[in-house]
Amino acid sequence: MLSEFKTFIMRGNVVDLAVGVIIGASFGAIVTSLVNDVLMPPIGRLLGGVDFTNFFVSLSAQSFPTLAAAKAAGAPTLNYGIFLNAVINFVIVSFAVFMLVRQVNHLFPKPAAQAAAPTKECAWCATAIPAKAKRCPHCTSNLASA
Repeated sequence: MLSEFKTFIMRGNVVDLAVGVIIGASFGAIVTSLVNDVLMPPIGRLLGGVDFTNFFVSLSAQSFPTLAAAKAAGAPTLNYGIFLNAVINFVIVSFAVFMLVRQVNHLFPKPAAQAAAPTKECAWCATAIPAKAKRCPHCTSNLASA
């Protein structure tokens, strides 16, 4: 069983998947930092000094100045500012993956289109059929006698 597990783990697809997950997690952390620390502060400043992480709706009757204060009080909240940051993260990651896949597709040549098999016309039903056919698949005529 251990040998079988080792064979499974060492297959190329599993190792490639593991490397992809690790790099993806690292890339996700970088994009999260990009959004939270680089993109959102200038956008917030342009919008009048708004901090998107403090966009929330308190579901209790109380009002709180910040999300941290609401969480400290144990109040239930809808954190739409954090959700907005997550959406921006997703858009950036999706665009980066799109650009990566696009570049990889340009690196590998497209497979050549296979030449169509030569055809001939059935003398009985005028349907295009393979040139090597002995009987028409449409009208079942014997083509050797035609």
